[in-house]
Amino acid sequence: MQTDSTLVQAYCERHDQSAFDELVRRYREPVFRIALSILGPAFAGDAEEVAQEVFIRVHRSLSSFRGEAQFSSWIYRIAINQAINLKERVRYRAPHISDQAILDRASPAADPLHELQVANRNRLVLECVYELPEIYQSAVRLHYWLGASVAEIAVLIGVPENTVKSYLHRSRKLLYGMLRAKGLSDV
Repeated sequence: MQTDSTLVQAYCERHDQSAFDELVRRYREPVFRIALSILGPAFAGDAEEVAQEVFIRVHRSLSSFRGEAQFSSWIYRIAINQAINLKERVRYRAPHISDQAILDRASPAADPLHELQVANRNRLVLECVYELPEIYQSAVRLHYWLGASVAEIAVLIGVPENTVKSYLHRSRKLLYGMLRAKGLSDV
C-alpha cells in the first residue's frame, strides 16, 4: 500500500489521477465525519457539501502542500476550517420540532406524555451541546453521535488521545452543569 506522501508526489509530479482518487477514497469518510461533528447531525447534507469543497480545495492546492505536516493533518485542518466557516456564515441553529408535531407522530400505543418529555430532554441536551466551545462540540459529536473512538477523534482533530479524553471529560462536566441549571434533575 502506498503512503500518502507517495500518492501526493505521484499526483503532483505526474498528474496521476488514480493517486488523487486513492487519497479521496482514504479521506472521504474522515473528512465527512469532521464536518458533521462541527455542523451537527441534523446537517448531514451540508457536511457532504463541505467534504466536496474540501476535496476541490485539496485538488487545487495539492501542489502547494509542502509536506511539513502529515497529509492527514493538512486535509483535516482544511475540513475543520471549511465546516467552521459554513457554520459561522449560516448561523446554524438546533432543528426545532414543535410539541404538536411530536404528538401527531406518536403511535397509538405510545405514551404521548413520555414521548414529549423525552423530546424536550433531547432538545435541552442539543441546546447545551451548541453552547459548548467548538472543539468540545466536535469531540462530543464524534464520540457519542458518530461512535468514533478516542484514538480516531485524536487523529481527526489533530490532538493527542489524552487531550481528547480531557475534552470529553470537560464536556460532560459542562453539560451536566448546564442541564441542571435548566432544571433537568435526572442527569
